[in-house]
Amino acid sequence: MKLYKLKTLFAVVLTALLFVQCENDDDNVITQITCSDGIMNGEETDVDCGGPDCEPCGETLDFSGTYVQEDQMGRPGINIIFGTEGFKDAYNVTVPSEMQAAFQDKFEEKLLTVNPAYTTNILGLDAEEYTTLLSKDVLWLAQTGATTYSNGTEILTGRALTDDVADASLLWIFGGADGLENPELTNDGVPANDATFSTSFPYLAEPF
Repeated sequence: MKLYKLKTLFAVVLTALLFVQCENDDDNVITQITCSDGIMNGEETDVDCGGPDCEPCGETLDFSGTYVQEDQMGRPGINIIFGTEGFKDAYNVTVPSEMQAAFQDKFEEKLLTVNPAYTTNILGLDAEEYTTLLSKDVLWLAQTGATTYSNGTEILTGRALTDDVADASLLWIFGGADGLENPELTNDGVPANDATFSTSFPYLAEPF
């Protein structure tokens, strides 16, 4: 009789231990859903995709093929002012290394059309030199020194958000050798941006 009771007690203890081991708090519980851990978990329908929290599966972007250049504007306003009737589309799809040979003469013709009295500008550049500089539409960036479109000392070493590109361009086209000619044409009348730029990327101003 005693042996029977011991067997019964032993069976009860084993059953209790079995239930303890099968509690629903094992290591497979997802405490933080992630879509980049290389594991199919949470509500994902495949590894790191699908479900309400991850990108859809099977919709990866296809970057293969040949890309076609449709438009460019390295230096603001250059394409708009000089890339006009008859060659703007061609200019847009020309690689920068070929621009000067293909378009410098057209830029010079346009410059002398908008300012027939042009001789040299405040940069000391004659019409051919200036339009050779402009016709290669790339935004340079100096590795040392100030980054600026024009600060009175350095020019075209980059572009800061607050640089007045329009005024600088108008001055170089209409201001003459001393920058004092045609004062009515060397300023666009907009002294600053209409909202303060952010100090962190992407530096966009708040809506106004």
